[in-house]
Amino acid sequence: MMHSLLIEGIGVQNWTYILVGLTFALYIGIAIWSRASSTKEFYVAGGGVSPLANGMATAADWMSAASFISMAGIISFAGYDGAVYLMGWTGGYVLLALLLAPYLRKFGKFTVPDFIGDRYYSKTARIVAVFCALLVSFTYVAGQMRGVGIVFSRFLEVDINTGVIIGMLIVLFYAVLGGMKGITYTQVAQYCVLIFAFMVPAIFISIQITGNPIPQFGFGGELADESGTYLLDKLDGMSTELGFAEYTEGSKSLIDIFAITLALMVGTAGLPHVIVRFFTVKRVKDARKSAGIALLLIVLLYSTAPAVAVFARTNMIETVSNQPYHDVPDWFKKWETTGLITFTDKNNDGLIQYLADKNENELVIDRDIMVLANPEIAKLPNWVIALVAAGGLAAALSTAAGLLLVISSSVSHDLVKKIINPKISEKGELVAARLSAIGAVCVAGYFGINPPGFVAAVVALAFGLAAASFFPAIILGIFYKRMNKEGAIAGMVVGIIAMLLYMIKYKLGWFDEVLPDKSEWWFGISPEGFGSIAMCLNFIVSIVIMSFTPSPPEDVQEIVENIRIPSAVGEANSH
Repeated sequence: MMHSLLIEGIGVQNWTYILVGLTFALYIGIAIWSRASSTKEFYVAGGGVSPLANGMATAADWMSAASFISMAGIISFAGYDGAVYLMGWTGGYVLLALLLAPYLRKFGKFTVPDFIGDRYYSKTARIVAVFCALLVSFTYVAGQMRGVGIVFSRFLEVDINTGVIIGMLIVLFYAVLGGMKGITYTQVAQYCVLIFAFMVPAIFISIQITGNPIPQFGFGGELADESGTYLLDKLDGMSTELGFAEYTEGSKSLIDIFAITLALMVGTAGLPHVIVRFFTVKRVKDARKSAGIALLLIVLLYSTAPAVAVFARTNMIETVSNQPYHDVPDWFKKWETTGLITFTDKNNDGLIQYLADKNENELVIDRDIMVLANPEIAKLPNWVIALVAAGGLAAALSTAAGLLLVISSSVSHDLVKKIINPKISEKGELVAARLSAIGAVCVAGYFGINPPGFVAAVVALAFGLAAASFFPAIILGIFYKRMNKEGAIAGMVVGIIAMLLYMIKYKLGWFDEVLPDKSEWWFGISPEGFGSIAMCLNFIVSIVIMSFTPSPPEDVQEIVENIRIPSAVGEANSH
């Protein structure tokens, strides 16, 4: 009894110091234990990681702050429309695992620009691929650093900018020291932390609301109050009372749902920091195994996210809507100090009016806080609240580290070694890799501290950029030996420019005084879904240009032929 009272007596902030401190000590300890001594260890962990460890590391690498913090937040506000993120990201992983990973592993290159540079026998192709890899990685990593800042600002009660700097130093330490080897084993630990942190509160709240300990069943089940009402019916009723659409009804057009899902799928399959994970195992067979393991581990979080979204939305509406402002719980006041919840009493009645009508709505909630605030809203124990903070940091830091490695290897391996100074020694290349990682962390930190207003929007668009640039070049490179450098380069350039222009016009509004309306979107497709169109343009341009230009050299065609022959009994060919 005394023991449980003592545990309850520890405040959220102290629990956060304890749990975040312990996990950070673990990550740093792993980085020191597994520091990289060669470029192969720095880039691909020496190519000797087991399928289970690689599967866990891939899952952590893949499940970023966007998956842990933002996805359930998006679904809790968008309802049915948020399902496109679940379908696109999970489906994309299946596509990557079945269609690309084993073949890329057999090709045996360190990075995506390395594959494109060698497959298309061209320095220009390599430079275009490096540019695309840096663009995708920086847009993605800036959002991770901001996620780190949000978690620190609320739970350690420091300024968001200070939070970003602390996150930068931690990532810098184990990414620069351990390279891919250190990152891989750190990510195994981070997967364990983030999945535990996501599932524990979900199970607690599922029991609390529905009496069912399995969140996936709980959110589709009846309420625990024995009224016989289903949770989703209750949420639909609450939403319509406030003027919102029914939670379970969608508003997006069919073509836009299809376009966004496809863009997220093919974007996932083209993400350089996920692809590089398949070069860290010994054999092609292991690449397939680790992809399957990662998919199972990813599904655990992704199938729970809709339940977390429904629990958080229901609890939030019940707790704050139409409640007197002076009676709001502590969690509301604490999030208010971060600026991520704002209340303006427009009619001076002292009640919080949370309504769909923007003119009458008095409450603005940043969707990114829904997962982090969920345990506090549900009045769960302090250690659970702190655990979610540690999980959010694990998710953001694991992906940030993977992305920084892609940036540093793109600079040191693909630019310095392959183009600027081919005679550089292994030690020199390792120094260049570490220096470029330091530079990348500084740039990422800058965007985290001074986010251009569009960083949050651009994180989802990183997938569109990857779809528009890499996916066609990789697919055609593996499955079509006639594909040549001229076609691939032209396709990548047209695809990435088309995506950038659409994004700048319809998402950022740089060309217009007012952001263009949905009615002006091409074919009714949103900027998040335009990656599908840009990818199709890439395919068309690549194939047309290829038809009018010479075939690739015989040796390149032979390599492409060999990639697809499973004759080496799972062993990677070394080219």
